[in-house]
Amino acid sequence: MVERPRGIANAQYMAKEREAFFRRLDRGGTIRAVAAELGLSVDSCYRWRREAQVSTPRGKNRSYSEEDKAEFFRRLETVGNVSQVAKELGFVRVTCYKWAHEAGIFTGKDTRAQRAQFRDLRAGGMSRAEAAKRVGVDKRSAQDWDKGITQITGGRVYPDGRIVRYNKAAILKNVKNPRTTYTRGASVDLTRLETVIDARFLSLIEREQIHDLQSQGESIRAIGRALGRSASTISRELARNTATSVGYLPYAAHRLAAARRPRLRQRKLASEGGLRNYVAEKLGTRWSPEQISHRLIKDFPHDHSMRASTETIYQAIYAPGSVALPRELKTAMRQGRTTRKPRRDSAHRTSRFTEPLVPITQRPVEAEDRTIPGHWEGDLIIGKMNRSAIGTMVERSSRAVSLIHLQHDHTAETVRDGLIDTVNELPLVLRRSLTWDQGAEMSEHAAFRVATKMDVYFCEPGSPWQRGSNENTNGLLRQYFPKGTDLSQHSPEDLQRVAAELNARPRKSLDWDTPAERLHALIEGS
Repeated sequence: MVERPRGIANAQYMAKEREAFFRRLDRGGTIRAVAAELGLSVDSCYRWRREAQVSTPRGKNRSYSEEDKAEFFRRLETVGNVSQVAKELGFVRVTCYKWAHEAGIFTGKDTRAQRAQFRDLRAGGMSRAEAAKRVGVDKRSAQDWDKGITQITGGRVYPDGRIVRYNKAAILKNVKNPRTTYTRGASVDLTRLETVIDARFLSLIEREQIHDLQSQGESIRAIGRALGRSASTISRELARNTATSVGYLPYAAHRLAAARRPRLRQRKLASEGGLRNYVAEKLGTRWSPEQISHRLIKDFPHDHSMRASTETIYQAIYAPGSVALPRELKTAMRQGRTTRKPRRDSAHRTSRFTEPLVPITQRPVEAEDRTIPGHWEGDLIIGKMNRSAIGTMVERSSRAVSLIHLQHDHTAETVRDGLIDTVNELPLVLRRSLTWDQGAEMSEHAAFRVATKMDVYFCEPGSPWQRGSNENTNGLLRQYFPKGTDLSQHSPEDLQRVAAELNARPRKSLDWDTPAERLHALIEGS
């Protein structure tokens, strides 16, 4: 860091630092790279950027020259670490990894040979600890290999096909802070310990009650009545889970019961037979697991051994280290994935908005019946490599379309400014509401609402039919702006020409009127 003067001159010095920072940032590069080059604090640079309300292009929209790429490979040859080279050059790390992978440079640690050697040693009767020491891996990796667990980025894949993602917050929560002092009698969070799996199973709290009541000399039937359980349940609990010389202990009983929960059995497609051959044959002809599962019932209506659910087939395909089905059948699947991809629950998504959004359920009723003009639906159509876009707005009553020119990028600030310019050119009678999806490009909706006095409503996640007019119009626009093309090459005049042509096209939904005619009639009648 550059040594700063103290006292009154510090404010003047900081002003010079800030001026130098913005001057250098205008020439390109990330904030971290500019801060490192000028010897400034990264936190201060980010604060200056926020205070000035200056937007910087996202990393995925940044373009690199062939000289940048050549410099990256030159440095990588000497340094050998992609992340370090990306940080030194101020490049996006993901882009650098992509270059390395496309060039055939393996950036991770290849453990396939070690794992194969470990399996051979274990098959020969060598103990796990000795085999791990022989191949040079740690105890935890050896344990995972024995269980058929595969490590992936940010998680683990189990033999039954389950994918468990690491929860970083939960991991950090369980890490002990050496600075924290614990006092005797302090409160302890027992939520996880006392969680009831199912009402059918005895909980830890119930086992504590059994212990207390038995210590008081209560009979088995009296204990059952007190817990609302049958006497046979209490009898089996005492017989099975009393494993100490001092009698029944609730925590020891809870551990014994948990250890008996797994019900290990051989997988249905793990053994040779007609069912496995049938499934493998149909997967080879690119049938989906769901098609195979239902077709088995039709082809073998009376042979109940020829049954396999969709999930059973998926687990046989994706189970790590499984020999149930050939490995090449993974790539024969429709999506071509080698591991299962868990679905994202929309209820647990991280919100993209700092300002609270207004759901579509609160939109005025007048917008639903399409009788009053001025209610719009909006979205973006994206160009090649997600680097360019065009904003689209469709009026619900007349289906009139208006296109927004986004020259450089489609960040929230750019979309906000483009929408403000477009809406402010409309007459007041056409400025009632705008409905959008929950894309990050609309995160500046509060500023747009203040500048235009126009309400903004948001669709539910994954519900494009809630703005169907806009989705249909975007399909028509693809005739003019095909997918996979650079949309930034179209000028504002080109967009006006396309919008005018669409608004002059008769529509079946308008009884063969044109959107321009219908919009004019609605304005005159309002």
